[in-house]
Amino acid sequence: MQLSEGTPAASSTLRLAGPPPAPQSRRYRYRDDELLVASSPKDPRFPATVARKAASPAAATPRQRNVQWVFLGCPGVGKGTYASRLSSLLGVPHIATGDLVRDELNSSGPLSKQLSELVNQGKLVSDEIIINLLSKRLEDGGAKGESGFILDGFPRTVRQAEILDGVTDIDLVINLKLREDIILEKCLGRRICSQCGGNFNIANINIKGENGKPDISMAPLLPPSHCSSKLITRSDDTEEVVKERLRIYHELSEPVEESYRKQGKLLEFELPGGIPESWPKLLQALNLDDHDDKQSAAA
Repeated sequence: MQLSEGTPAASSTLRLAGPPPAPQSRRYRYRDDELLVASSPKDPRFPATVARKAASPAAATPRQRNVQWVFLGCPGVGKGTYASRLSSLLGVPHIATGDLVRDELNSSGPLSKQLSELVNQGKLVSDEIIINLLSKRLEDGGAKGESGFILDGFPRTVRQAEILDGVTDIDLVINLKLREDIILEKCLGRRICSQCGGNFNIANINIKGENGKPDISMAPLLPPSHCSSKLITRSDDTEEVVKERLRIYHELSEPVEESYRKQGKLLEFELPGGIPESWPKLLQALNLDDHDDKQSAAA
């Protein structure tokens, strides 16, 4: 990926990390790349993946852009929501480590008991387990990464970031920001349909803005009538566990953010509200707001 200069976004929610090389602001613009196959000399547990060499600009549609992006952000901030929408828009796999963990928990596999104890206590899953699960996912058919990918929930530690840097060339790291009191309310409002597995949220958030910032409103994501009586709460969505997860995340995430900031790959995006407010601004920040099929990803 190359960084190209452009007009800064009008939204005050966008903050590009790192000192700009010129007085003017800079925005990330994805350029069509030439794909090169590369293997990892640092960690053989990962399969061969895709590295990139910058090519001249091309008039590529979103689905021709083989992005390799990472989403960072606190638990509950909405990484999965926005990563999934961008995955649909760009036509690349969305690989969420949280989903990998939940799939393993539901599989009654060899790691399920150990994972269950960690998750219920709000503790971070070890690097070894995450790397093992991610490696399996990258080896799985169309999710290998040849077409690009969007990682969600990885890396969470400096060691994970170093391993990832050794096996692939990440283009962009999108760090979603949201006030912690809002994240707590969102997490406590999460519900899952025990029958279909659908994810919903009953929290109706209306919080006064701080330091002159606008108020933040997030409408609930309510289930259809046939799911209403089947909603359950995740075992780790208690106030005590959520606060512990946030504490651990902040402790470990700052060095990861700083590493990508020094590489000039970190884009910090402060969510201005719910999906209707945040999605168009995120597309604008990524220079994807001029594509006709952007609305289909928001459906």
